[in-house]
Amino acid sequence: MFGYYYGFDWTYLVLVLPCVILAMWAQHRVNTTFQKYESVYSRRRITGAQAASMVLRQNGVSGVRIEETSGRLTDHYDPRGNVIRLSSSVYHSTSVASIGVACHEAGHAVQYAKGYAPIQIRAAIIPLTNLGSALSMPLLILGLIFNFQNLALIGIALFGLSTLFQLVTLPVEIDASRRALASIQQGGLLYDDEYPMARKTLTAAALTYVAALAVSLAQLLRLVILFGGRRDD
Repeated sequence: MFGYYYGFDWTYLVLVLPCVILAMWAQHRVNTTFQKYESVYSRRRITGAQAASMVLRQNGVSGVRIEETSGRLTDHYDPRGNVIRLSSSVYHSTSVASIGVACHEAGHAVQYAKGYAPIQIRAAIIPLTNLGSALSMPLLILGLIFNFQNLALIGIALFGLSTLFQLVTLPVEIDASRRALASIQQGGLLYDDEYPMARKTLTAAALTYVAALAVSLAQLLRLVILFGGRRDD
């Protein structure tokens, strides 16, 4: 009943907790990997901002601004303003890690310019995802408290939108890294012995999205199981 036995919520213990631990490990790995390779400076002395610009030119993409932003690992591409924002530690740095991150964000700009389908889908469902995140738990709780099964089902469905977002995000991020690494190789942005370091940095970052998807799937499955237990009562 509700997934609880003798005071234990086995659904959280068995489903969600392992995925949360995986997410924590993935975040730790991306931080330590970036820290390790941000101290290795490229012998070509190309900054992150310059590397991002080179990736755009290689792919025939123009009109994208590259700006510096505050924070650490706050790098992102904003499609609304068509701007790549790089954190100070990436924008000015010539480290192999910074070049990898900058090229990854440029990869997102290339995706939009080339009409890459998964990133268009992700952009289209963002409003629905935000709505689902805001309403899913309140509707689910109200449905369970007042035994409104349809309301609880709507809450679970809305939560599922966030899982769908994570599912679409994963190939988007992997493809952006693939484009980045291809441009690094083709454009000679890094020497051959430096390239694996950038690849390890981006691989570590990709694991965080795998973990985020795992957490979201586990939480969705947990809600389904809990709701199923309620319906059996």
